[in-house]
Formats: sequence, C-alpha cells, structure tokens
Amino acid sequence: MFKLEARPQPSKLMALASPLMALALTVALGLALFLLLGKDPLRGLQMFFWEPIRSAYAWSELGLKATPLILIALGLALCFRSNVWNIGAEGQFIIGALAGGWVAMQADAGSSRVLLVTAILLAGSLGGMAWAAITAGLRSRFNANEILVSLMLVYVADLLLSYLVYGPWKDPAGYNFPQSISFLAVSKIPKLIEGTRLHIGVLIAAGAVLAMWVFMFRSYAGFALQVGGLAPAAARYAGFSSQGALWTTLLVSGGLAGLAGALEVAGPLGQLTPYVPAGYGFAAIIVAFVGRLHPLGIVFSGLLMSMFYIGGELAQSRLGLPKSITGVFQGLLLFSLLASDTLIHYRLRRASGPQAK
Repeated sequence: MFKLEARPQPSKLMALASPLMALALTVALGLALFLLLGKDPLRGLQMFFWEPIRSAYAWSELGLKATPLILIALGLALCFRSNVWNIGAEGQFIIGALAGGWVAMQADAGSSRVLLVTAILLAGSLGGMAWAAITAGLRSRFNANEILVSLMLVYVADLLLSYLVYGPWKDPAGYNFPQSISFLAVSKIPKLIEGTRLHIGVLIAAGAVLAMWVFMFRSYAGFALQVGGLAPAAARYAGFSSQGALWTTLLVSGGLAGLAGALEVAGPLGQLTPYVPAGYGFAAIIVAFVGRLHPLGIVFSGLLMSMFYIGGELAQSRLGLPKSITGVFQGLLLFSLLASDTLIHYRLRRASGPQAK
C-alpha cells in the first residue's frame, strides 16, 4: 500500500519533470485507447507524434496551428498569474475574427496591403479587448464572477457569428451557404514561406512571446500584477491596484485572443463561416498550464497541442476515428498534468503496519 505524504516544501525537480511525465502518461493512455478502438496503436501514435513533423511542409502547418494557440495562451498566462480567471478567450477570438473580417470585407483591389493588413489586425485586437472589457466591467462594477461571465460570453459571440454569416454578411453569390464573401488577395495575411500556408503571424507570435517575457519578468508593472495574484493582501499593502490588474490582464488577454482571431480569418480561412470557432480559446488554457504559465514553456506546449490538432485530423481521414479524438488527447494531457502536479507537493510513501489500514 502507498500513501501520499506532504513534502516539507514544493519539489523544484517535480515542477520541471511534471509536464514530461504528463506527456509520457498521455502516450501510454493513447496506446491503450487505440487498442480498445481496435486500431494499430503504433499507427495511431504515428498520426499524432510523427506525421506532424515529418517534413518541412508539416512543420509549416504545425507553426500555422501553433500561432493562435501561443498568442491566446500568453494572454491567459498573464491572467492566471494575476489570479484573474479568463475562461472566455474563445469568445474574444470569435469577436476578433468578426472585427478583422469586417475590415477585410471593405477592401478593394486598389487598397494598400500593408495598411489593410495592419487595420485588420488592429481591428481584431480591439474587438477582443472590447469583448474582454465586458467581463472586466461587470466584475469591477457588480463583482460578477469573471469565470461565468467570460464563459457565457463565448456562446453570445458564437450566436453573433452565426447571425451575421446566415444573415447580413452572407455572400449573395455563395449558393445560400452560411459564409461571407471570400476576402480579396490584398487583405490576406502575407505568407512567410511560399508554397505553404505559414504566414507572418508566426513572427508576430514570436514577438509576443518576447514582449510578454519582458513584461512579466523584467518590468515593474508585470511584477505588480503577479504579486497581486500570489498575495492580494501584500499587493494592497504595497499600494498595487487590484482594479488596474483586473483591467490590464483582461484587456491584454482579450487583445491577444482577438489578434489570433483576425490572423486566422484573414489567413488560412479567407472568409467568415460558422466554423471559425476551432476551440483554440479552450485548448489554450491547457497550453498555458502545460507551459507552466511561462512564455517559453507556452511555445513548446503550443507546438505539442498543435500536433494533437493535426494528428486528430489525420486520424479521422486515415484511421476512420471520430473528430472527438483530438479533444480526447487534449483532455488526457490535462488530467495527466493535474495528476503529475500532485507530486510537486506530495510524494508517494509505502505505508506499513497500522498506517496501511
């Protein structure tokens, strides 16, 4: 018999090893899952862990998928470190896509590409910030729970998207499909590598990682936000504003999620459809925690989560597995991480004698 025994202090080694243990446990559970489904487990793992990195083009697709996940997770990491629980990044992503998409639909062939793309990305960021501001305002004015408010606003954003693409924004020449007009080439996000779908969004994400690292760990404002999250009483004593922290974190998080939405709709999608919501806002929560709420860790966890997205798509087409397999692997990773994190504060001890009873 074994029991959990509290450690005198948290284990730094386990804090670093826990994500790796979680990944190993996810792989083991994935093998068992494929066996239960009657599929070749090695072939299944190949879809998730080899096919997404087997070629230069595969790496470009991995970067394309990772870009929105990393951007959203960076904002969420700032929120969570500050003890502000933004669970509605998916809604902010959708509103950012709508705002950026609206700007793209106003373009004409003579528009300046640099100015137009800049306007699309700026509109996406402002749209996400405005949607997050609703949560911040309700929390600030009425002390409404930001978890519930931000989560409910996801469904409002989804319904708004459906209303627009089924109604006012529906392409009149689109054979009655619920979609906007296709965006002109001048409004598309410039590609980084020709012959692939990878665009300059990956450079924007890299810049955001560096900027967030500097803000979190090399600035007074970032220090104040994190102190407010770790020790609210000490933050109040030091004169740090809790309201300022609330608004700053939610606006930054919403802006990054909205930027990701604009990049997605003006990048690989090229138009607005009911399928703009891809679950990135929810998956980014896992990315943030697997990455230990650290910008560098988020890069690696974002790439891992992107492998799950691509692997899930390949498993559908090549192995005949359902679409939900992607969500299953995401969930396995999250619960494996939660289980592994237990060992940061506790250790397994063999119970003997009366204690074993």
